[in-house]
Amino acid sequence: MTRGRSDGVQKKRLITSVCAVTIFLGFLYVYYGSIFGSNNHGASALEYGSRSLRKLGSSYLGGDEDNDGKQDESSMRFALEDGEDEITPKSFPVCDDRHSELIPCLDRNLIYQMRLKLDLSLMEHYERHCPLPERRFNCLIPPPPGYKVPIKWPKSRDEVWKANIPHTHLAHEKSDQNWMVVKGEKIVFPGGGTHFHYGADKYIASIANMLNFSNNKINNEGRLRTVLDVGCGVASFGGYLLSSDVITMSLAPNDVHQNQIQFALERGIPAYLGVLGTQRLPYPSRSFELAHCSRCRIDWLQRDGILLLELDRLLRPGGYFAYSSPEAYAQDEEDLRIWKEMSALVERMCWRIAEKRNQTVIWQKPLTNDYDHRVKGSGLAPWPSRLTAAPPRLADFGYSNEMFEKDTEVWQRRVENYWNLLSPKISSNTVRNLMDMKANMGSFGAALKDKDVWVMNVVPEDGPNTLKLIYDRGLIGSVHNWCQAFSTYPRTYDLLHAWTIVSDIVRRDCSPEDLLIEMDRILRPTGFIIFRDKQPVIDYIKKYLAALHWEAVATADSSSDSDQDGDDIVFIIQKKVWLTSESLRDSE
Repeated sequence: MTRGRSDGVQKKRLITSVCAVTIFLGFLYVYYGSIFGSNNHGASALEYGSRSLRKLGSSYLGGDEDNDGKQDESSMRFALEDGEDEITPKSFPVCDDRHSELIPCLDRNLIYQMRLKLDLSLMEHYERHCPLPERRFNCLIPPPPGYKVPIKWPKSRDEVWKANIPHTHLAHEKSDQNWMVVKGEKIVFPGGGTHFHYGADKYIASIANMLNFSNNKINNEGRLRTVLDVGCGVASFGGYLLSSDVITMSLAPNDVHQNQIQFALERGIPAYLGVLGTQRLPYPSRSFELAHCSRCRIDWLQRDGILLLELDRLLRPGGYFAYSSPEAYAQDEEDLRIWKEMSALVERMCWRIAEKRNQTVIWQKPLTNDYDHRVKGSGLAPWPSRLTAAPPRLADFGYSNEMFEKDTEVWQRRVENYWNLLSPKISSNTVRNLMDMKANMGSFGAALKDKDVWVMNVVPEDGPNTLKLIYDRGLIGSVHNWCQAFSTYPRTYDLLHAWTIVSDIVRRDCSPEDLLIEMDRILRPTGFIIFRDKQPVIDYIKKYLAALHWEAVATADSSSDSDQDGDDIVFIIQKKVWLTSESLRDSE
């Protein structure tokens, strides 16, 4: 009996040992298979779903279940308990090469897979449709073969590396319109467009002349600063406006003319993927002095002119809509019909024709919704004074002029400190496309006025919509939910500024790991991220440096910029250049 009992125990121990070894080998197979499988660009290189840290609930990391949203309590969720460090990934798989231009919320393959019933006539298929958490790609987006560090601004306005955006179909399709020309290893942009074959500069001067602006200068002595260009093509119109101190939100969908926005951002021109469809654009009312459409292929008559009403919402009182299209000048029956119906619509909105010449008509929005025009404009100072003047809509948020002035001063000091920390790594033209992921009143972007950069000011949608203040300052931006991917191509920003955005994500019960992967997606190789957050958050980010192929550049506490607001840590990383072939390797 004793021997039998002993044999039974040994058998149980043997079975337990075999099971343990099997589980361990299975773990190794899954773990290393996900890494090395990426080199074959097969199914294992494309992962869906969650990792163990993908959803950071408060109870999982020892946080307070009754979190009331305070910063300190939120950051405590990142304080991993002893023994949990091994769950931090040592590497991420690499997506297949065919996903090198993936835009998760504008992925047509996802739309097909989800079998969404969308109205194509209303452009719903070009609007945002984000994947559910379990269908998100948990892999790093690879650069295309032969990728090079982008050409620097201002040279990049006129040429880019073909390898970075290996798409030449637009050059052939628009060969008679001077959009772009392939020349050896580069793609060159002569500055043409569908309705301005002879160059955007001459076209812009003609618009200024039509409006009787002094010296044919489109900025109208600083009174015209922000422009919305819908159906922008490769954004040459917006690119050539920059020299006049006019900044343009160049907008186009990822449609049959694919990659036009990708070309714009590669050139260093402000641009955003979006469409006038069934949803409002993510910009506040009364944001732009000029809206522009040059053969933008928009059906302005649909749904009783609802898209014109959206433009009316976005235009400031007294703002202009420049429309270059056959309907403005052609004499065939269909164009005349469209012109007649469009004229009737704008008349009901009280718009008037400011000028009509050649291929272009310019309408002007009234100063008030009534015909008497007694109310003057929106009270903005001319540029550049409006950048530091208290915005007229400041009171909408309960902010005082003194609060605004202090915010401007604080961020001026912080940005100066950032540049000091970055100075060993950057020169005057190292960075061009910048994003402030939590822009508040836009003071980060305002502090960069003397740098040759532009800033996409992003206001998180779960906070106060201060974006109207940003536009009142003469800057541009968008509202966004950082629990989802941003509407831009991979590798389109040189620098991201992340002020407590990681902490905010955790408070919303979203995945900070997803956010880091998304930041890597939109960051150019050799680009930088400035994190400003609490120490536990910075420690958490540091655990991911190797997996994301990032390297630390600098660390400083808030005392370095004389900050009185607490114990924030400034942590700056740089994204390495890495390539895929038979293996993943660093290319220093």
